[in-house]
Amino acid sequence: MADSEASTSIPRGEVTQLLEAWQDGNDEALEELLPLVYEELRKLAAQYLRKERYGHTLQPTALVHEAYVRLVGQSRSNFENRSHFFAVASKAMRRVLVDHARRYQAGKRIGVQDKVPLSEAAELSSEPDGEILAIHEALERLSDIHERQAQLVELRYFGGLTNAEAAEFFGVSRATVERDWKVARLWLHRRLSQNG
Repeated sequence: MADSEASTSIPRGEVTQLLEAWQDGNDEALEELLPLVYEELRKLAAQYLRKERYGHTLQPTALVHEAYVRLVGQSRSNFENRSHFFAVASKAMRRVLVDHARRYQAGKRIGVQDKVPLSEAAELSSEPDGEILAIHEALERLSDIHERQAQLVELRYFGGLTNAEAAEFFGVSRATVERDWKVARLWLHRRLSQNG
């Protein structure tokens, strides 16, 4: 979980205006929104997929499209602003990956596995699909204990938002976000280490 504070180049006001127009019933606003947010969503998707197993069948473009379909299928969700949109988008991407990992794990249980040449077997990580499920379960548990910290992890790790953007999203100080970020990362590290 990188602490990068690099901000995105998406026009903040324009994205928020388009989200508001869409929520007010303007379907054309949704068509204008996608080109503005697509590249940032694709970068997030590529970041997620770099952590997945070798030969993962989802590509960044497919992950973006599946998450976007889920987002717009929420019948005009009340996106407050750009940060809120990316928070919800990151959650949608995580859900797509979790659903995909569960299907993959179920397929393994019934004997469907990817064939991998022996020369490539050493390059494979242990069980990234299991890892995404473990992270998902840990975040669900953290949400039960401290919902804002779990949301912060989604915003930062999955959504790519900076501490300043997360502070704006929550309506708290940047120092509060930085403190929550440290505590959440420590809690998740301990939880994931306990579970192997």
